[in-house]
Amino acid sequence: MPINHQLSNPFVRGFNDLRVQRLLAVLYDAQAPLCHLPPHPSQQHLTDEQLARHPCLFNAQHALIVNSGAAMAAHEDIYPYPGIVVQMIYAVFSHDQSPPILVGDHYSEALAQVRIQQIAFETGHYSRCWEISTAHLPDAVCETLTPAAVPGGLLLEAFELRDSRAFGVKLMATPWTDSHLERVEGCTANQLRQQQLDAGMPVELVDVLHLAAQADVRILIFDPDASQLEGLPTYDTQH
Repeated sequence: MPINHQLSNPFVRGFNDLRVQRLLAVLYDAQAPLCHLPPHPSQQHLTDEQLARHPCLFNAQHALIVNSGAAMAAHEDIYPYPGIVVQMIYAVFSHDQSPPILVGDHYSEALAQVRIQQIAFETGHYSRCWEISTAHLPDAVCETLTPAAVPGGLLLEAFELRDSRAFGVKLMATPWTDSHLERVEGCTANQLRQQQLDAGMPVELVDVLHLAAQADVRILIFDPDASQLEGLPTYDTQH
């Protein structure tokens, strides 16, 4: 069965799809914490200096800067809560889950972008390599694991580490998600999986490789002496 449940994927590490959002830190009650809201769409173009330390009205979606009593009265029906913008923050959110996860916030966009570069896993800068136990594959599959058993041309390249009895696979064009594969290979993840199965690859191996590739793993090594990966199914083994 095709595997596409990202939340249950034990290979997933770190944060992905990181984006910066400019927010207003609004003080509305001295006894309450600040609330953080994006500026009104009509005021997105304003600089930080034009937004910070100004009175505002806000609702659950936006904060609107108002600089006169007349402006406040004109908008109070839609934006019923008054406050003052204490400062601007640039929040870093991970959008690979819903709702997005707040990773951290900074006081300038430049600092937020630097932080994204520091924590993002970007293919091309370095690759993810995992070493996991062969207990995650049936014995019958482990006994046939050789480079010849992994067909070429299916975004895979296999290799052996004879001294350690380990077997490795390089995964290409990761992550193996529909959106990425359709863009770079013209196929979906399920279509690639079916091609690999049609070429004779064991379904247990294919499923593990797809979980790893969904998490942008580039090299996966199966070693009988390696640790088991928590959350990944194992098989009774005689080794």
